[in-house]
Amino acid sequence: MFAFFRPAAHQAPLPDERVDSTYRRLRWQIFAGIFFGYAGYYLLRKNFSLAMPYLIEEEGYTRGQLGLAISAIAIAYGLSKFLMGLVSDRSNPRYFLPFGLLISAGVMFIFGFAHWATSSVTIMFVLLFINGWAQGMGWPPSGRTMVHWWSQKERGSVVSVWNVAHNVGGGLIGPLFLLGLAWTNDWHAAFYVPATVAVLVAVFAFATMRDTPQSVGLPPVEQYKNDYPQGYDESHEQEFSAKQIFVQYVLCNKLLWYIALANVFVYLLRYGVLDWAPTYLKEAKHFSVDTTSWAYFFYEWAGIPGTLLCGWMSDKIFRGNRGLTGIVFMALVTVATLVYWLNPPGNPTIDMIALFAIGFLIYGPVMLIGLQALELAPKKAAGTAAGFTGLFGYLGGSVAASAAMGYTVDHFGWDGGFVMLVSACVLAIAFLIPTLRHTKVASAGREAVA
Repeated sequence: MFAFFRPAAHQAPLPDERVDSTYRRLRWQIFAGIFFGYAGYYLLRKNFSLAMPYLIEEEGYTRGQLGLAISAIAIAYGLSKFLMGLVSDRSNPRYFLPFGLLISAGVMFIFGFAHWATSSVTIMFVLLFINGWAQGMGWPPSGRTMVHWWSQKERGSVVSVWNVAHNVGGGLIGPLFLLGLAWTNDWHAAFYVPATVAVLVAVFAFATMRDTPQSVGLPPVEQYKNDYPQGYDESHEQEFSAKQIFVQYVLCNKLLWYIALANVFVYLLRYGVLDWAPTYLKEAKHFSVDTTSWAYFFYEWAGIPGTLLCGWMSDKIFRGNRGLTGIVFMALVTVATLVYWLNPPGNPTIDMIALFAIGFLIYGPVMLIGLQALELAPKKAAGTAAGFTGLFGYLGGSVAASAAMGYTVDHFGWDGGFVMLVSACVLAIAFLIPTLRHTKVASAGREAVA
C-alpha cells in the first residue's frame, strides 16, 4: 500500500527556457486539482446531518444517539488527519488524495442503497468512522502540494483561495440533496447523489495533480521565485524521517500547541452550528425541509467571501499577524452566535442573516490556523503540522459538537447547547492571545516572533 503512495522520483531538469512556462501552466492545473479534489471531500463530509431529522422522525433515534454516531466522523478524522498526515508527507499526493475520496464515496453509496446501514447506532458509527478516516486523506496532500508549488510570499493568498473549497463542496450538499429528493422522493439521496459527483471529482483530481516540482523536471519553488524562508537550505528538499517530523518539528513547537488548542474551540463552534443547523432550525425555529437545506447552503457559501477577506486582512491590514486576525473574527462570530440563539421564532430573515454571518466569519479562523501550521514547519513536515492542529480540532471540538452537543440539548435544551457554543468562542480567543506576536514564518519549525 505505502509503495503505491511513494513520492514520485525526481526527473532530469528541464531546459531553462521551459521552466517558467511549465511552472505557470502546471500551477494552474495543480491548483484546480487540489481545489476541486478537496471540495469533493466536503461533498461527503456532512451528509448525515441532513439525514438526521428523518432518522429522528421515521426511525425513532434520539438526538443523543445520532450525535454519538456522527461523532465517529470527528474521532476518525482527527486521528486520520494527523496519522495520514505523517504518511502524506512521505507520499505522492496525486495518488493519495483521489484514493481517500473514492473510499469515502463508497461509504456514502452504502448509506444510500443499503438500508441496513441505518439499522443501529453501532453500524452507523462504524461506517461513519470509516468515512471519517478516509476524509483525513484530503487536507494533508493538499497542504504538501501548496508548500511545494507556491513560495512563502504567495502562500497566504493561495491558501485562503484554496480554503474556500470547504465551502464550495459543503455548500453543494444541500442543493444536491434537494435535487435527488425531487427525482426520487427518497431522503437517502443525501448520500448517493453527492457520492456520484465525488467519484467524477476523484478522476479529475488524479488527471490534474502532480507531486513535487522536481518530479516533473522543475527546480524547487524557492529557487524559481527567489523566495527563500529564513533558515532555508538544501536539507529542506530532502524527505524527513517520521521521527524527525513528529518530534523535532511538531512536539517541540510551542506555538503549534497554542493554535492546536485554539482549534478545539474554533471547531466546536463551527460544527456545533453546522451539524445541528437542520435540526435546530426545524425544531426551535420551525423551518421547513427546503428552507433548512438552503440555510445549510448559505452557511457554507458565506464562508467563501469571508475566508478571502480574512486572508487579505491578515496579509494587508494585520501584516501577517494571524493570531490578531483570528481574534477579531472570533469576537464577531460570538456576536452572530448570540443573535442566532436569542432571536425568537417567527423571524426567519434574522435567523438566516445570523447563520450567514457565522458562516462568513468562522471559516477565516479555520483557514488561519491551518496556514499558521504550514508556516510553523518546514515544507516536508507541513502535512503533519496541519494534521496535528486538525487532531485537536476534531477529537476535541468536533466530537464535542456532535456527541456532547446532542446530549446537552437532550438534557438542557437548546439554551444549554448555545451556552456551550458561546463559551467555545471565548476560549478560542483566549488560546489565540499567546500567538499575537507571531508574524513571520519560523525557521525549520522553531518559534519566531516579529
